[in-house]
Amino acid sequence: MIHVDIETYNERQEEVYQDICRLLASLIDKHLPEAECKIWHRHPVWFLDGNPTVGYSTIKAGLRLMFWSGASFDEEALKPGTGKFKDASITYTAVHEVKQRDVKRWLAKSTEIQWDYKNIVKRKGKLVRLK
Repeated sequence: MIHVDIETYNERQEEVYQDICRLLASLIDKHLPEAECKIWHRHPVWFLDGNPTVGYSTIKAGLRLMFWSGASFDEEALKPGTGKFKDASITYTAVHEVKQRDVKRWLAKSTEIQWDYKNIVKRKGKLVRLK
């Protein structure tokens, strides 16, 4: 069941993005049932053992689905972030662009491949691979 704060976030998005948000939230909840979800930095984010794993947000180009460790997934459709972190994302502008099989595969990889963002401050910005 999708958390009420996530539902509220989804409903507040432009109409064109609401269906994308609902689909992504339902896929993430289904395939990461052990994850804790909440609004973090004003966006829906799912955490595994306190570590941010996947989330989405609206950006100028569309609705971005981001995996914190996605640059290590070796997935062509996920574009690495521009900073020193291991994030990667894909941007959607319509619900039909969401390939559920791909999202399911990426969610599975997000449980197998994780960088430790939870302790990044303790480690003075250094990322350490957990899995």
